[in-house]
Amino acid sequence: MSVFDDSWLEDRQALQGADPVLRRLAEAGARLRQETVEARVPIAQLSDLARPRAVIAAGPEARFIRAILEPVCPVPFVAWPSHGLPGWVGALDLVVVMASDGAPPGMIATVHEAVRRGAQLIIACPPASMAAEHAASRSTTLLPTRTADPLAAAIVVLSGLHEMQLGPEVHPDAVADAMDQVAEDCSPFVDVSENPAKDLAMGLADAQALVWGGSVLAARASRRLAEALRAASGRPALAADADELLPILETAAPRDPFADPFEDVVATDRRPCLLTLDDGNTDDLVRSAQSRLLAAADRNDIRVCPIAHRTGSDVERYATLLQTGMFASVYLALGLGRYHNV
Repeated sequence: MSVFDDSWLEDRQALQGADPVLRRLAEAGARLRQETVEARVPIAQLSDLARPRAVIAAGPEARFIRAILEPVCPVPFVAWPSHGLPGWVGALDLVVVMASDGAPPGMIATVHEAVRRGAQLIIACPPASMAAEHAASRSTTLLPTRTADPLAAAIVVLSGLHEMQLGPEVHPDAVADAMDQVAEDCSPFVDVSENPAKDLAMGLADAQALVWGGSVLAARASRRLAEALRAASGRPALAADADELLPILETAAPRDPFADPFEDVVATDRRPCLLTLDDGNTDDLVRSAQSRLLAAADRNDIRVCPIAHRTGSDVERYATLLQTGMFASVYLALGLGRYHNV
């Protein structure tokens, strides 16, 4: 079992091994700005389209778009997880496809089906791609993407849907600024004492992560973060609602004050750590769930690692929580030696 070595978080050689991943995270804001500029003209043209009967979204980040649109969208909204389209979709509907990486064959089938049925189609994809070729029609609006960044493509799509009066106003430049701030705060050149992502990685060093986000958007970010933590550490990481996490917290084995933190233990002996994502949602049910989780963690001497960002738009808060967690996952992998080349 890999032992976490916090010295690698400041080791230049170890950090060099993680540089490609850290650099891509740090460039998230720049990618969003680039995609926004590329799509400015086609987005402006969307205001001329008629309001659809329903919106069907497919592709990476479709559920993120649903979380933003569902509370305010004036027509039914569906995040469609399967290939193809629901049988009822037709010329009165709008199909939104995110294929920033060019799209796998199943997504191509969805694009082809939307065109065949005469639906309005908004597709975010590279202009020179098979997805763009299959999408070509008089009812298609292509939002060009060039950075293969699913979140940037989704935010561009949200801007387009706002232009159609189907969703809230989105300020991509403000979201990009928030991403830049995370990159600055979580930079590999910032010492662990001042770096929130490195501090989170140390909190998760010898723990099983339990990730909770109370709002719809924070819950979405928690699932993305749990995926990243599993990939970074090779350990289980669970994102779930409060009612599902509470039994795990309440039944955690007592902490052994005499345990050797450097002695290898089996994975089942690893104590949980509660990672909370707080986007400032003030709903009574969300606050109550958070209070119950924190009380259970306190009763059972379980470490709590918070990520909080309570200002800005919904998209800014989501991006900040997610990016901070993603930086932490890289530092966790770094401390476990997964980027160390020695």
